[in-house]
This record gives sequence, structure tokens and C-alpha cells, in this order.
Amino acid sequence: MARTIPIIITNQNILVKMKDSDEFSTFEMPGIDSIVNIPFYHQFASKIAECQHHFKNFICELYGKRFNKNILAIVVPDDTSELEKIFIREFFVNSGACKAVAEITMGQALSKNHSRYISISKSSRDVCLQYINNNEIRSRKFYDVDDYSPKAVYEDAKRLHIDIEYAGVPVFINNFNMNMDDFFDFGEVVTPKDFLDKIAVIDVEKI
Repeated sequence: MARTIPIIITNQNILVKMKDSDEFSTFEMPGIDSIVNIPFYHQFASKIAECQHHFKNFICELYGKRFNKNILAIVVPDDTSELEKIFIREFFVNSGACKAVAEITMGQALSKNHSRYISISKSSRDVCLQYINNNEIRSRKFYDVDDYSPKAVYEDAKRLHIDIEYAGVPVFINNFNMNMDDFFDFGEVVTPKDFLDKIAVIDVEKI
């Protein structure tokens, strides 16, 4: 039976759930330098075979020799573009470290108890506002991380989609990167521990 391995792509690295606990281990590719406003994994493209080899060995160390029968459940930042998602999926599938890949955004993983909600998060590039309905992103809006008003973002959240203009759906603040202080008064704050606890047990059928 295939095992599901939760993986989180953060602003700086890749976190992989460990085999026999709910803890996460950090994968960092040697020789990758950070570039402002550019996700670190973009640089994997220039040394793709080497990065895939290192990741495959990393998974092997965590999960043993039968790791390639597993499914990777990858959680990506909310502002990940469709082209970036394709690259991410292809990177992991072609690394030989799994048999398949499933993927969701961080916002889609913030609540298991609500079918409809608003998520607010911040990456290294953008503030992202999303309306989630039955695990699907129905509407989203982006703001430059260097030019936004928290109050304006919150006001936009109230009318992000026609379904929620008068519905009073809950708002979740994704503080995984510890950078959401400006939004703490606008909704329920999801701490890094809260988020990791939610991701440690993930339902691939809903991805």
C-alpha cells in the first residue's frame, strides 16, 4: 500500500514529514543562494539532475529502500503560479523519489473543520487572499508584499466572492512564516505548530 508523505515548500526550504513521527525534516540543496522575490527552487532548474539526486537520497534516508512507491502530498505557497506548480510536480515525479505527486496550496490546508473560509497569507513576493470552498480555490487576489494595506486586504476579503459577501465565513491568518503580525486582529491565527499538525495527517483524496 502506498504511503502518503506530506511535504511543505516554504520561503526558504523544503520540509518533509519524518517516517515514524509527526516531526518534519528540512531538505536544503547545497549551493543554492537566495535571490530577493524569487522562490529558491527556481535555481533547481540550473542543476536539475543534481538536485533530484540529492532529494532522492534524502527521502531514501528517511523512508528506506521502498520510498519510490510513495505519494508525495506537496503543500506550496499560496502565490505559486501554474507554471511553477508544473515545475514542482515534474521535479518531484522525475526525481525517482515517489510514484506520484498530489499538490495543494497552504491556504487549502488551513482548516479541516470548515467547508468555506477565507485565507490570508504572505510569501516572499505577495500577500495572498483566497476564498476556499470544499477544498477548492474559488477566488483569489494578490498584493505586492512591499505595497499593501492590511485593512484594505481585510475589506477586500469581505467581498472576494459573491458567495461570501453577506455570509460571514471565517477568516484564517496563515502565520507559518511568522510574518503576519499586521493581520492578527482580522481572523483566527494559524501558528507554525498548528499548520504542521494539520499537514502531518493529510487526505490525498481531497487534493
